[in-house]
Amino acid sequence: MDWLNAENVVAIGTAVVGIVASGVMVWYERRVPRRKRIGYRVQMDNPIGDDARSGRANRRLGLFDEAPGMIDATLVLLRIENDGSQGIARDDYTGPERHGLTAVFTGRTIRGVSVTQPTDTDHLMDHFTADRGFGYDGNTLRIPRVPLNRGDHFKLLVLLSGGDVGHGIRLYGGLRDGEVHPNRSATPDDTPPLFSRAARLISILLTLCVVTLATIVVVRDDTPPPIGCERGTLTVTGSTAFAPVAREVARAYQEDCEGAHITVDAHGSTAGIRELTAAGAAAEKGSPPVVALSDGPKPTGLAELRENRVAVSVFALVVQDDVRLRNLTTADVRRLYRGEITNWRQLDGPDLPVILVSRDANSGTRQVFQRRVLGRGEIANSSVDCVHKDDPTAPVVRCELDSTQQVLSTVATTPGAIGYSELNLADRAKGLHPLDLDGDPPSVDAIEHGTSDYPYREIEYAYTYGRPPADSLASSFLTYLTRGNGQDVIRTHGHLPCWSPEGLRLCAGSS
Repeated sequence: MDWLNAENVVAIGTAVVGIVASGVMVWYERRVPRRKRIGYRVQMDNPIGDDARSGRANRRLGLFDEAPGMIDATLVLLRIENDGSQGIARDDYTGPERHGLTAVFTGRTIRGVSVTQPTDTDHLMDHFTADRGFGYDGNTLRIPRVPLNRGDHFKLLVLLSGGDVGHGIRLYGGLRDGEVHPNRSATPDDTPPLFSRAARLISILLTLCVVTLATIVVVRDDTPPPIGCERGTLTVTGSTAFAPVAREVARAYQEDCEGAHITVDAHGSTAGIRELTAAGAAAEKGSPPVVALSDGPKPTGLAELRENRVAVSVFALVVQDDVRLRNLTTADVRRLYRGEITNWRQLDGPDLPVILVSRDANSGTRQVFQRRVLGRGEIANSSVDCVHKDDPTAPVVRCELDSTQQVLSTVATTPGAIGYSELNLADRAKGLHPLDLDGDPPSVDAIEHGTSDYPYREIEYAYTYGRPPADSLASSFLTYLTRGNGQDVIRTHGHLPCWSPEGLRLCAGSS
């Protein structure tokens, strides 16, 4: 039958779900225990003075007319109740004070308080003593930590002066696994609501079901994914600085493309290039299912590796927060990394020894730093723990670590430390801050718009061994990364995609 198609089945199913959900909501509201709750409501807020400011005159006799301060007096009856499904003990109040709840009467001053309780809850009155925090001051009433069984309540009759009726009355306090909230019940002077709460919830749920049905029919998208999905396995290796991008893009690709299994195993740019080269040499023919990410171009003499320019990555020098410098010249950085500056006071900084926290030789981040900033290699390693010199003749402490995260963690916790990192990771790290170079900030936006000559940047490359087949997972993944949904991920992580308008110019002009 024509009506028994996929859309109608989904429509009928959604309608049934909506009706069942409405029934479950009503059942849950009435039957299922909820968390601990204290509700409060104002049952009376009436003037007992002359109330001349509101234009209403009262007839008064005796004390109300003769006592001082009663000309603008008001009476408030405040009901406080356990309207949840669980009992509340004294220890369930979480405030730091002796008392449990606080009532504030905005614009008025408390003159006296009377506590009333139902006849079957005589035990409540024992808690309303000064020793347990019961008292008032100005417009604030302190209410003790009163244990309340389910349905228990008490009332506070409060005499006030100095303000009109209707001014704000608020009750607050902390309750473990629960809440303090205003509630409402109809009184003889109230107009009952047109619909009950359950009726309103059912109407809302049914409306949502109708909207969902309309959305399914009108917006249903039968188009295939925006790329040609491929099945198989793929290993992405190389740069640890770009690994967060690779992992997120791999997850997104696997969600969009059933049957794809992508492993991101980053050990540094140089190590990734070596792993790809070894996999290609071991393959009997064709391109192995390996992609190597590299912070910068491959070494010379590897003609069999085919490059894909992915993004412009910006890196930053970072210093521990006790080093309050915000800018260094390139000349100062070179002196630091030649060991000529041993204490930060030589650069008008604090009296702290310089500690160089570097990456190992496999790191593309380090190679970019040496190529773009230092113009030479770093000095020899002199420390294993980044604190003590293993070589007493070394001018400064210098250590090498395996990943960007290790560098950031060590710099953040080591006084006087300086290191380097991919910019987005550096911006999110605590205990350290990035440095400007020659007055130019490490900024992707400034580089993209051509307003900065910041030098510590490089193209991120993705290498394959030869050209992978067009129907391979490696080829499909690279397309997804460079031209598909991966571009949004690249931007989110603070890089500039090479296939964006400005990225095309920057990636084509860099070498």
